[in-house]
Amino acid sequence: MATQFFGDTAVLTGRTLRHVTRSVDTIITTAIMPIALMLMFVYVFGGAIDTGSTKYINYMLPGILLITIASGISYTAFRLFMDMTSGIFERFQSMPIARSGVLWAHVLTSMVANVISLVIVVGVAFLMGFRSGAGVPAWLGVAGILLLFTLALTWIAVIPGLSAGSVEGASVFSYPLIFLPFLSSAFVPTATMPGPVRWFAENQPVTSIVNTIRNLFTEQPVGNDIWIALAWCAGILVVAYGFALVTYRRKIA
Repeated sequence: MATQFFGDTAVLTGRTLRHVTRSVDTIITTAIMPIALMLMFVYVFGGAIDTGSTKYINYMLPGILLITIASGISYTAFRLFMDMTSGIFERFQSMPIARSGVLWAHVLTSMVANVISLVIVVGVAFLMGFRSGAGVPAWLGVAGILLLFTLALTWIAVIPGLSAGSVEGASVFSYPLIFLPFLSSAFVPTATMPGPVRWFAENQPVTSIVNTIRNLFTEQPVGNDIWIALAWCAGILVVAYGFALVTYRRKIA
């Protein structure tokens, strides 16, 4: 049974990846908005924001990476919605394949597409002056957190992809996720924020993730932020995965 699941998932992932390669503009579009934000914040607002001895591009890059992921998963919901409305799911149900493989194919495709977008954004950041003295373990730690965050948000994207009534409804869910880094430590220190906003910023998931990635890039102690970040990512993943499976079972029932 496990062999069938992995085999079916691999074949279905190949199918969805071919859709992505035939529409490379989706990956480029996903990367363009974060790059535009990065250019604007560094060259327009960066001089007015005090981040101490840390270059502003180094300070804000972790937040831009999370925005890249949040914007990228909207295409996962879109692709899943299009499969739902095209009738391909009904065809898959009539075939002797692992049903969960259909969802995992979209999830794995999202992971691959987002990794490509993240690499593009980091490459542009290097051209803009980003530098990090982090060693291989720190970079692997950053990659691991970003992948876990991507996986968690992708399963959130599965829910509207399965249940939305329109293309717009399938992708609009990502807007709050894109906006969330702006209410965190991603672009300005939380100490500069007014009381209620500061409390929210310091106790939402993006801040702990951003702080962890920033400290890994600068080879600083990560403290408790890494455990808080992992707890948030794991918690979101478990809850989103559960709701996604319930939604999927209702759809194919």
